[in-house]
Amino acid sequence: MIDQLFNSSEKRLARTLLLLSRYGQKSEPQKVLPKISQEMLAEMIGTTRSRVNFFMNKFRKLGFIQYNGEIHVNNSLLSVVLHE
Repeated sequence: MIDQLFNSSEKRLARTLLLLSRYGQKSEPQKVLPKISQEMLAEMIGTTRSRVNFFMNKFRKLGFIQYNGEIHVNNSLLSVVLHE
């Protein structure tokens, strides 16, 4: 709940994608995420599917992810989470 109060849905989505790709763990991060729908991501971060779609397109245009059915996460997505 605190996460939803203090972090934007954009930042929550970026952090969720990084967590799903196991970024920051001892093992090498996965570049390709398992199949997950935008609806599922929306439920995970507490927003609507249309907001997830908007941010996924934004992340894709900025080169943070590649998204063609499968989500490929680039390390540069971390900048969204760290940016204040």
